[in-house]
Amino acid sequence: MLPTTPPASPESSASPASPASPAAPASPAPPERSAGEADPARESIEQTLARLQATRKGLSVSEARRRLERFGPNALPRPHVSALLRLLGYFWGPIPWMIEAAALLSALVRHWPDFGIIVTLLVFNAAVGFWQESKASSALDALNRQLALRCRALRDGAWCELDPAQLVPGDVVRVRLGDIVPADLKLIEGDFLSVDQSALTGESLPVDRRVGDLVYSGSIARQGEMLGVVHATGPQSYLGRTAALVAKAGAVSHFQKAVLSIGDYLIYLSLGLVALLVLVELQRGMPWMELLQFALILTVASIPVAMPAVLSVTMALGALALSKDKAIVARLESIEEMAAVDVLCTDKTGTLTRNRLGLGEPLVLAAADAAALNLHAAQSSRAGDGDAIDEAIHAAQPELPAGWSPQHFQPFDPVGKRSEGDWRDPQGAAWSFSKGAPQVMLDLCAVDAPTRSRAQDWIDRQAARGLRTLGVASRRGDEAWRLDGLLSLLDPPREDSARTIAEARAHGIAVKMVTGDNLAIAREIGGQLGIGRNILPADAVFGGDAAQAAALPQRVTEADGFAQVFPEHKYGIVKALQDAGHRVAMTGDGVNDAPALKQADVGIAVSGATDAARAAAALILTAPGLSTIVKAVEEARRIFERMNSYAVYRITETIRIMVFVVLAMLVYGFYPVTAVMIILLALFNDLPIMSIAYDRTAVDPAPVRWDMRRVLTVSTVMGLTGTVGSFLMLYLALNWLHLPIPQVQTYIFLKMAVAGHLTLFVSRTRGAYWRRPYPAPLMLWSALLTKLAATLLCAWGLGLVAPIGWADIALIWGYSVAWSLLTDLAKRAVYRRLAHASPSHLRFLEGLKRPLAPGHRYH
Repeated sequence: MLPTTPPASPESSASPASPASPAAPASPAPPERSAGEADPARESIEQTLARLQATRKGLSVSEARRRLERFGPNALPRPHVSALLRLLGYFWGPIPWMIEAAALLSALVRHWPDFGIIVTLLVFNAAVGFWQESKASSALDALNRQLALRCRALRDGAWCELDPAQLVPGDVVRVRLGDIVPADLKLIEGDFLSVDQSALTGESLPVDRRVGDLVYSGSIARQGEMLGVVHATGPQSYLGRTAALVAKAGAVSHFQKAVLSIGDYLIYLSLGLVALLVLVELQRGMPWMELLQFALILTVASIPVAMPAVLSVTMALGALALSKDKAIVARLESIEEMAAVDVLCTDKTGTLTRNRLGLGEPLVLAAADAAALNLHAAQSSRAGDGDAIDEAIHAAQPELPAGWSPQHFQPFDPVGKRSEGDWRDPQGAAWSFSKGAPQVMLDLCAVDAPTRSRAQDWIDRQAARGLRTLGVASRRGDEAWRLDGLLSLLDPPREDSARTIAEARAHGIAVKMVTGDNLAIAREIGGQLGIGRNILPADAVFGGDAAQAAALPQRVTEADGFAQVFPEHKYGIVKALQDAGHRVAMTGDGVNDAPALKQADVGIAVSGATDAARAAAALILTAPGLSTIVKAVEEARRIFERMNSYAVYRITETIRIMVFVVLAMLVYGFYPVTAVMIILLALFNDLPIMSIAYDRTAVDPAPVRWDMRRVLTVSTVMGLTGTVGSFLMLYLALNWLHLPIPQVQTYIFLKMAVAGHLTLFVSRTRGAYWRRPYPAPLMLWSALLTKLAATLLCAWGLGLVAPIGWADIALIWGYSVAWSLLTDLAKRAVYRRLAHASPSHLRFLEGLKRPLAPGHRYH
């Protein structure tokens, strides 16, 4: 029998370059196992092979096929939803149900024009959402092809290339320089393997693995070559168990809450007014079928039929704009969430830093200068071997002096902990150069006590800063070794990281670093980038008693970042910030980031991220660095302003039409507009409103959120102001102009049509609507053309409305424009009052600051 055992977590080991380097973070505790369940980390190789019923010669093809059927493919499980079900999902939910009910009632009363308009808007909304979701999913699938493409396994006693998904427990796999480890392996043969686990643990430097050690899926082989037996695949691997955390993570979309809140408000308002209208008019003896038809049309015109489509198009166009800036949107609502983000949690390795070692300030001893020290280090290295330290040295010393010829190179030896290069100078003299762990090099050169003390003090200072250290020595011929000096090694920050962090703060976003690296390195990078040095070790923040748990949100909020972090910590950090009321964005590139990426309000997978990180993220960056994030924030805030403008407009229009029509019928006893006019109003106002997705808006300097109290207050005041304007127009038409009812209805229809887009212009800004930022040309021309169509309809009638003269049309246009100025004045007054910036508020606040008596102040 082949028991499937969850693997142990990766273990950190010290860099081979420097035993004096700061200690790596402790390994995460292995998962609890049931009695008798094997732990591959504690088993011997023979015990593991026996348990897996495997040998060092691998599996047969037939046995591998049977095990593949039993254990499944070596891949993360991904639920598949058919395109049809995804499309049908857009017809399911509170707002679609409401629209579908209205369409059904239209069909029952055989009012087919209304039925056609309602169904058209419903299908259009679903098509826009489905198209954008499919487009983003296709882009995500194209990116999610990053892990090992091919691997080498021993089948039927011969080496063959396989798709990693075909690997099964018991397979023997060869891993060599540059390979991505295709599954969780126990190493069974070879000298040593240096693996980069930064995508799993966040550590900057590779770690050494030898026979009997474990290596994990997604790690990258940087040096060496070894054989390993597969002990866990797919969901049972370390990567798969981390992905299981992602499955339970997920935050509720604030965008969805806002849409439902607006929809609920309009529904309750509409149904309440319609119920009142029906009861009163039935009491007056109005034919019930005619009343039902009108009430139905009035309800449909009042509910937010086009709201999901408008908001989806607005976010879809924002996603298109972001794609041009090398960012792919995986979830549309994440754009709106980005506008509200006030905390950015960012991974360090490969995100803030280059994930590539660089040289710091050296300590020059016997060498002539720092350049000579770097040269000697390069002569004890060999480029192209994939060794991270050698690559950093050669990057600082790209060219070797002419006339020198290499004779022999001894690679880094994990036992001796140094490498050595033999050279001949232009005169033919023999030279040897060596680099390695500082203590090893001090002993090799047999330095005197003062030099050793000076070197050790420098090493300790670098270790306190989180820097790795490396000794460099040289000798001529068979002379004694001399210590040329010491080099410091650090994964340096990206060139744009400090600027991006400063820009994020200028946009009101606090930046916190979350890294798996050690505390000293995290504080050094945090200080360099301006994040701050209040970096806490994750194990000191989490755990403890109930009092500590209650204080967790405050401690996490006050910290500048966290070090020695594991997946459960990252998830907990994001959750604690959310519990403290923050909207959180999380950036990352590794498997260890995936749970937090999904839990965050906006998960951002940076360039080069693993499959798990990309699948969990809402925003995927395809260019290196974080500079695109600031552009995404600006675009998100523009999009939010557009959606907020539409929400205010839509609620205002519902109140303006619904309240006026119902009250007018109750007061005057006749329809102020006909059923056909209501349908035409929906056509003239809702379809051109799509242009709001292209509108010009100002970028708010601070995070913005849905403030439903403000939205509903402003909308209600604007709507009631419009209702008063419609009643005044009705009074003028009836009592001053003494028009017949059909022409009165045309008056009201044209007034509502012209005022519709004027209301949009008023609602799109908090200041005066005739000031910057001006409407986009598309919005302006769509408003003019639709209002021109409504005007011509009222002038010619066309059998749909009673025609009126051009003098009447000019009166209505002038009246509507004048009333829009009054509506704008009311809007600005409400905004000032909500911001406590009205004159009365300012006088009150100023009064509180005055001393109680002359010359008397409190301190």
